[in-house]
Amino acid sequence: MNISMLPKSSNLFFLAPLAGYTDLPFRSVVKKFGCDLTFSEMINANAIVYNNEKTKKMMVKSPNENPFFIQIAANNSENAIKAVEIINEIDEISGIDINLGCPVKKARRSGFGGILLKKENHPLLKKIVSAIVKTSKKRVSAKIRLGFDEDIVGDISKMLEDLGVEFLTIHARLVTQMYNGEANYDSIKKAIKHLSIPVIANGDITDYKKAKKVLEYTGAKGVAIGRGAIGKPWIFLEMKQKGNISSEQKKEVILEHFTQMVKWYGEYGVILFRKHLHGYSKGITNASELRGKINSETDPEIIKKLIKEYFNV
Repeated sequence: MNISMLPKSSNLFFLAPLAGYTDLPFRSVVKKFGCDLTFSEMINANAIVYNNEKTKKMMVKSPNENPFFIQIAANNSENAIKAVEIINEIDEISGIDINLGCPVKKARRSGFGGILLKKENHPLLKKIVSAIVKTSKKRVSAKIRLGFDEDIVGDISKMLEDLGVEFLTIHARLVTQMYNGEANYDSIKKAIKHLSIPVIANGDITDYKKAKKVLEYTGAKGVAIGRGAIGKPWIFLEMKQKGNISSEQKKEVILEHFTQMVKWYGEYGVILFRKHLHGYSKGITNASELRGKINSETDPEIIKKLIKEYFNV
């Protein structure tokens, strides 16, 4: 893969898509504070074809998201092609990431994501991926798991490379494991040895120390951080600085996130930000007092003052 669009650093740090969290404001914040590549939340290819208004909004990027990939999930090649044709016409989108690992049961029942890693579904997986690669005028990547209920990541990753996928993000668990059990980095390491395309490691990466360990052990080009960034979007700043960041830097990230939430969602952004602020306040002095105040507050200026007051350590 030609990664000229990305920083020429030895290690890359990506934000993995997470439904309900990695919206435009969140992505803009992590991008500002050290993230190399952002992806949209997973989008149903059928919804793109049906011109769904909510879906169209999910495909909008912030000005600083460059590069920016749309992650799509498809259960048939016909709508996959139509969705890609629509994405081709959106200049600000840099690439398409194919979700082949979502473990959520609702997605599996509908034929999306991780269910395609089942061996009996590989013909359909090949058909969908091949259709996307051939139709796309943009870069194409894929996010996978080690397999559905057995570890076949070596075969899957080689198959995707042969189909023309330019880089892979591998979550180090089976689909059936959901997020349980330990991430198996051994499997990622073995897969990388047989691939010529870059691999991004994913799963249980929550700080710089763990990222460094995973990168050195697996030989991956970078790491993708999903759940590890929730309640801790400054993790990307930590990665770039190769260690802990200051309380003042954390407060700067929180204030930026709040500003972007209000800018994108308007007054409703204040309410939506509560779940994030609950996460950010874990471990700080008088955290329960802060939560009590923000739960009934709708004035953006007062929220800003509360952030400055309670995170002033």
